[in-house]
Amino acid sequence: MESSFSLYSLVVMLLVVVAFVIAPLGAEARAFFVFGDSLVDNGNNDFLVTTARADSPPYGIDFPTHRPTGRFSNGLNIPDLISEHMGMESPLPYLSPLLRGKKLLHGANFASAGIGILNDTGVQFLNIIRIWKQLEYFQQYQKRLESIIGSDDASQLVSTGMVLISLGGNDFVNNYYLLPFSARSRQYSLPDYVRYVISEYRNVLSRMYDVGARRVLVMGTGPMGCVPAELAQRSRAGECSTELQRASDLFNPQLNEMLKSLNDEKGGHIFVAANTMKMHMDYISNPQAYGFVTSKVACCGQGPYNGLGLCTPMSNLCPNRDIYAFWDAFHPSERANRIIVQQMIGGTLNYMTPMNLTTILAMDIKP
Repeated sequence: MESSFSLYSLVVMLLVVVAFVIAPLGAEARAFFVFGDSLVDNGNNDFLVTTARADSPPYGIDFPTHRPTGRFSNGLNIPDLISEHMGMESPLPYLSPLLRGKKLLHGANFASAGIGILNDTGVQFLNIIRIWKQLEYFQQYQKRLESIIGSDDASQLVSTGMVLISLGGNDFVNNYYLLPFSARSRQYSLPDYVRYVISEYRNVLSRMYDVGARRVLVMGTGPMGCVPAELAQRSRAGECSTELQRASDLFNPQLNEMLKSLNDEKGGHIFVAANTMKMHMDYISNPQAYGFVTSKVACCGQGPYNGLGLCTPMSNLCPNRDIYAFWDAFHPSERANRIIVQQMIGGTLNYMTPMNLTTILAMDIKP
């Protein structure tokens, strides 16, 4: 047993080394597709009539152009940083008029701030691209791709592409807990609601598989009760909201079980669970260990913990975004995003199940 384990460990280590050395070169032609909410939206909502927007300063203050891009960040977001690691351009928003011709070969970002797994999540934001519409756009994208490179090559590009999806947080923050007695909280107890949301998410991911996705990184919910917005509304002395943390604690393990079940059903390691709860809690629990001065106060905002309302040109703004874990009331700073992505790239099974991005890239290298 010991010798077989050692041999397996050696093979994995060699794969990891190879991936770090050549993955950025081998991944240049690999498409990247992004689905989900504001954690991964890079500008689709700029093309919509919606209140869920990040198109005014100081958003983008640390982006290379120093201008707002529609990202809910002071700079780069998670898809940007994954693209950076893979040595490729970050995919453009699907609604961008710049996404045409050869740009389509890089993939597309379909994400839209405010959405959830459920269609009634985020109704207060008016016009947003709900997840089933994002999947429709994914099929539309494939038709556009076929017109450029043909159906066989288009299918190959999609099936070998990397997919990232971030969903779930808004189904609690902007649905179940949005009002003291929301429609969903009157309809379901929290455990029943979580089971319902997970069952709907399974339908979404099954459909994603049906339309061609074969490598899908699935982000769990972060520590919803610890974001500055919830501290401002629910915390007396800076402690995380017990009820929202309970929601995270119920949702994430059931998400992992559902992904395992889907992998068993489809055959293979198609869906990879990213434990973003743990990734966040590492620096929220001990911000100084990660170079942050605070994990409670947002860099940009107003009110307690800078957690009330939107980040606007009139908001309080910290001079050094690198020492704040949160950029605004809900979203991590670019530096916190880098910590999260580092764990996606090389994290152990506590962070990435059944494998991290480095192992995926190593396994997918063609001989």
